[in-house]
Formats: sequence, C-alpha cells, structure tokens
Amino acid sequence: MSAPRRVPLWRRPFPEPPDVLRRGPFAPGAIRPAGRSAALSARLGLWLGAAFGICLVTGLISHGIQHPPDWFVWPRRPVSLYRVTQGLHVATGLATVPLLLAKLWAVYPTLFRWPPVRNGADLLSRAALLVLVAGAVFQLASGVLNTARQYAVLGFGFPAAHYWTAWITTGALVIHIGAQATVVRRVLRESRSATPAPVDGAVVTRRAVVATVAAAAGVVTLATVGQTVRPLSKLSVLAPRRPGLGPQGLPVNRSAAGAGVVAAATRDDYRLVVAGPRPLRLGRDALAALPQHTAELPIACVEGWSATARWTGVRLRDLLAEAGVAPGADIRIESLQRSGAYRVSTLPAAFAQDPLTLVALRLNGETLDLDHGYPCRLIAPNRPGVLQTKWVAWIGAHG
Repeated sequence: MSAPRRVPLWRRPFPEPPDVLRRGPFAPGAIRPAGRSAALSARLGLWLGAAFGICLVTGLISHGIQHPPDWFVWPRRPVSLYRVTQGLHVATGLATVPLLLAKLWAVYPTLFRWPPVRNGADLLSRAALLVLVAGAVFQLASGVLNTARQYAVLGFGFPAAHYWTAWITTGALVIHIGAQATVVRRVLRESRSATPAPVDGAVVTRRAVVATVAAAAGVVTLATVGQTVRPLSKLSVLAPRRPGLGPQGLPVNRSAAGAGVVAAATRDDYRLVVAGPRPLRLGRDALAALPQHTAELPIACVEGWSATARWTGVRLRDLLAEAGVAPGADIRIESLQRSGAYRVSTLPAAFAQDPLTLVALRLNGETLDLDHGYPCRLIAPNRPGVLQTKWVAWIGAHG
C-alpha cells in the first residue's frame, strides 16, 4: 500500500480565523448578490483582458517610438499609422473605464469572503489581485487625467509612471489569469445552460448586465473618439480635444508663451543653424527663398487627438545635403525652448531622408502661427506630435 500523497506546503490550509472576527462585510449575508455571478465576472474579465492587451501593445509602440531601443524599427508608411495606433490606445482606454467599474462591482463580494485567505497559493493570488486592481485603477485614472491635460493634478512624470505601472499590472494580470484560468473555463461552460434568477423582485441576467456595460462603453467611445476620427467629431461631446479648434484650425498643446520662446522666435536676427562640414545659418527669409515643398500629413498627439494639415517648407534632406551631413546619420533637432522633456528630438536617418520630412514654414497655406512653431518646425510622416519639434533652432548629426 503506497504512502498518502503529501500536500505541498503552499497548498496546506491556513488555520481558520475565529468567528468573532466575522463582522461587518464579512458577516454571512452582509453583501447581497444583486445580479452578480461568477459567469458575469468571468465574461467581464475576458473583455478587460482583451482591452488591456490592446492598450499594452499600442502603448509599447508609442513608448518605443519616443524611447527607441536598438532593435526597434518604426516604419515611415503609412503616414497615419501612429495616428491609428495611438488613437486606438486612448479610445480603448476610455472605453475600459465602464468595464473596470463593472468588473469591480461584480467581484466586490469576493473581497470579503470567509476565510479571507485559504492557503499560501491563495495568499499569492490575492496579493496579485490587489496589485492588479490598484494598477488598473491607476492606469485608467492617470490616463484619463493626462488625456484631459490635467498635468497639475497628476503631480508626477506621467510617461515613466504609466509605462512602468503597465508592466507591473501586466505581471499581476498574468498571475491572476494563471490562478483563475481553470475556474473561468468551468464557469463559462456551466453558464451556457444557466437560467435567469429573480433578484429583489426582478429578473437580472448576465446578458442584461453585459449589454448595459457594452452600451456604456459604446457611449463613451462615441462621445470621445471624434478627437481622432474626424467624421464623428460632432457626436463626441466629451472629447478632450476638438481637432478643428486652435490656431489655423489645428489644436495646440504647448503654446509659445508656455514654452517661453516668444521673444526668441520673433527676433529679427533669428537663424536656423544646420551643423555639418559646410554649416548653414539661415534666417526665415533665406529658408523661404529655398525650393518649397508641400506635404499633407497628420499631427498625432500621444493624448489621442489628431488632425491632418497641409505643411509647406524645405525638405530636411536638402538642408542636410547642403550642409554636407552624411545621408546615413541620425539627426538631432533642438528647439528654442530652454527646458522641457521634448526640447530635443532625434530623427532616424530614414525619416531624415524621407521626401515628406520638412522644415515647415507654412500651415494650410498660411505663415506658421507662433503657437505652431514659427519661425519653423519639423514635420515628418508617422511620428508623435511631441517629436515634431517646434521653434527649431539647431539641426545636426546625432552624437
């Protein structure tokens, strides 16, 4: 006769707490079901997992463009690709808000189950769940505030915090999925034959709750996605930005006054320096006298809004060639700004040599507005707006 199989240490049950502690929300019947069910929680969890997956992938794309590792390559075409990926990132994040609220409502009773923790494995799962909930709430709340440009409310560096919290939340999500995968499969299989149950005199079904949540997510999307999808702008009454509002019909995130460049940008002795074996110092009139080219390109903000405009100016590759800069060099662009996270940007060589990359002097046929980068700004295909440097002062080979 074989010896009984030993239970792993992390599976051994903890001593059950005394009943005297079972009070308040832990008391039997303290929290009424009110339409909650394991099947509803599982289905909402699947939706949330898909939404967080989309946000993670599109967010990593945006981060990779702005802080590219050596292996990262971002294409120049189609010119609106970043507009799509970042628009999807923000739209999905906003639509996830009602999903997360519904999920928290659905699982609320499990936070006060008895006993609170059953064994070591359960303790790890509960700890990961706590991190997951905290991370998800932080990501969505900070993302909404950033999209609404409430930077003072945030009080911290949003890009770094959002990036690292995304990884922490993803790790907690992986642990949670591993712990709950078997249960979710069983619950969903059983739910196919389940029937509605009367709750508080009414019939509350999983389908009714799911339909309500889907409708709420749809309303949020329609009310905000117009900042990216121009035909829906009239429906998007809650959109943080309207693509057609701003100087010359284009929004502005950072004004010339806010950047502290008004005096420097309007000086008569302004000169754009293009460093190289044959360095150039060009005033705005000299730039305007060079061959001009027009490109129709979107300006796409990391905060989700985007708009297409006609940009006219000098091809960057022509200026670099005139200054004797090697075609294979990455290019550093510096602004008249004295400070700021995006005072300097780096343009990969392929973008610098692209015929659509311009040192723009005009926008939609008019002289560039001061808030849009006068006397000249960078505009390149398929790049985030924060990297389309305004008030350009210096151009040269990176490093």
